[in-house]
Amino acid sequence: MENKKYALVTGGSRGIGRAICLELSQMGYCVIVNFRDNAAAANETLKMITEQDGKGELMQCDVSDANAIDAALGQWEETHPDCFVEVLVNNAGIRQDNLLIFMQDSQWHDVLDTTLNGFFYITRRLLKGMLTHRYGRIVNVASLSGLKGLPGQCNYSAAKAALIGATKALAQEVAPRRVTVNAVAPGFITSDMTKDLDEASLKKMIPANRFGKPEEVAAAVAFLASDKAAYITGEVISINGGLYT
Repeated sequence: MENKKYALVTGGSRGIGRAICLELSQMGYCVIVNFRDNAAAANETLKMITEQDGKGELMQCDVSDANAIDAALGQWEETHPDCFVEVLVNNAGIRQDNLLIFMQDSQWHDVLDTTLNGFFYITRRLLKGMLTHRYGRIVNVASLSGLKGLPGQCNYSAAKAALIGATKALAQEVAPRRVTVNAVAPGFITSDMTKDLDEASLKKMIPANRFGKPEEVAAAVAFLASDKAAYITGEVISINGGLYT
């Protein structure tokens, strides 16, 4: 019988997701690294986990596809019959920025499907194990865009704002079973997601005068995933260097 503790991080192959995988690994979790397409990056994340004496597994599936999630998690459950995922980090998300007047249907739906539907499909599937075992930690990676709204990101802002609303609602549903649900809302973080932005000019708007690091987001996620955060639920922690408070 396995006695490993499992954590699953969606979109875990790069950037913030990779940093979260490494941090949870250091907490003693066997980390399931979910990815959609970039197998090379996912394998690199897994290599980094093992290099720090951690344990990990890969899970390839598109979180916006309910059938793909059911197939991937069903297979995992078959091979891990005595285990459950006790920490879920809903990190997968994409940006397809455009002014609303020019936004294509696909840009709207792809962004909402990945962030919002992905949260719904995978959380609903894993919640049963947490409720049955009366323990769980769900951390949703939202965004400054979901709190403040950013021009050119009506789709992304809508998805992340909805994720925050779902976080607050679900937290109240599952608290009696010792399952917490929180969110982090990063501002400008150095990653693949922000590599096309003008960092030199944007950082002048940030009181801390710099972009954040993926590891700084991961540290907050790790705290919310820990036993020390057992009485914190339904909260959104901003990680933005004072840009928006």
